[in-house]
Amino acid sequence: MTGIRREGAMAAGQAERRPLRLRVPLGPHGPLGLLVDPATWRALPYITVVSAVSGVTWFVILATAIPVALVTMLVWAGLPLLLVTMLLWRGGAMLERRMLRLALGLAIPDPYRPSPAGGPVRRLAALFGDPATWKDLGYLLLLFPLGLVEFLVTIILAVCCAAFLLQPALVAAGGRTVVNGNVVIDSVPEGLAWAAAGLVLLVATLYAVRGLAWLHGALAVALLGPGDEVRVRHLKASRARGVDAAEAERRRIERDLHDGAQQRLLTVAMDLGRARAKLDTDPDAARALIAQAHDGAKAAIAELRDLARGIHPAILTDRGLDAALSSLAARAPVQVSVSVEIDERPPPAVESIAYFVVAEALTNAAKHASAGRASVRVGRRGGRVVVEVGDDGAGGARVRAGGGLAGLADRAATIDGTLTVRSPPGGPTVVRAELPVEW
Repeated sequence: MTGIRREGAMAAGQAERRPLRLRVPLGPHGPLGLLVDPATWRALPYITVVSAVSGVTWFVILATAIPVALVTMLVWAGLPLLLVTMLLWRGGAMLERRMLRLALGLAIPDPYRPSPAGGPVRRLAALFGDPATWKDLGYLLLLFPLGLVEFLVTIILAVCCAAFLLQPALVAAGGRTVVNGNVVIDSVPEGLAWAAAGLVLLVATLYAVRGLAWLHGALAVALLGPGDEVRVRHLKASRARGVDAAEAERRRIERDLHDGAQQRLLTVAMDLGRARAKLDTDPDAARALIAQAHDGAKAAIAELRDLARGIHPAILTDRGLDAALSSLAARAPVQVSVSVEIDERPPPAVESIAYFVVAEALTNAAKHASAGRASVRVGRRGGRVVVEVGDDGAGGARVRAGGGLAGLADRAATIDGTLTVRSPPGGPTVVRAELPVEW
């Protein structure tokens, strides 16, 4: 009974740690899920105000600077102005990517080609020849009509929704509302009917906000994100780093086998040979040598088991990521809370990388950060598995060349994934990996 109560308490604790949007009726995509989802309220000010203001600002700047630069190009005065304008709109696009990360949760990397070595002429030619430069311009010009549409839709829906919902209070205070000159709302039942319509409109507003945010994000990814050329270049580099990481891992395994289990097994063989030689003349010494060989064999088996777990733990293959991470947390020297919210198992490569990201982060938390608590959260967002490991340690962690986190970043890059570390001095530290389920 005690074990049952403990398991029930643990299940209740894990349920409480789940985000509220996953615990409301109809799930995260229902009306209540959208209402309590922080993503809705982060997107609302962006698509209502920020997008429109940015669109108007950039339209005025670009519609003024570009024609002036082109006209004055005849006397060469327009070239510096055009160059400044191009650098300005590139900076604006970079700012937009940062704002989209905060408002819509979109991580869009800068897609620009590396600046070539050489004089200013080559760099200027590279700036003009980079497709990302002109895609940035297209996005900033489209931001004006897009922001205007988003502003009008959200403001009209929000004002109508508020007006409908406030009708019962307005009627109760002695007021009356006239709609279109012939519909009068002056009784409580009529006010309640309009309030019910306001609730329906509120649901429509929530879906409209998320829909506009999705459309805006899709346009931003298409124009501000890396194209096929950048992605191919990134994949080639990540594959090369993955091959190097695999070769380094092979050498490590070979070294561990040679220095660890192989030496122990050699000692076991020597002890058994000495015991066989003394079996008839000195049975007591032979038994002691056999016992020593037995202990050495058990130690070698333990080392081989740890080595196999370091290559790929059997529990990960047999029972999946949730069980493997729970087992990892149980062995960790710090207190770890684990939350895995994945309906179906991702590909084995994704599970393996996620497991070792958590293993490395927990090891660093205990060994280097002197953390007392850590948390592991694994979930699925669209076509990606997101792994977050946080701890309350001293912070200051970063991805160093040749370090464990750098090796994991290289492994994640082989499947077009990313690994980021936020660890200011004094903590806390958050290691986040985003791993696509298809590549």
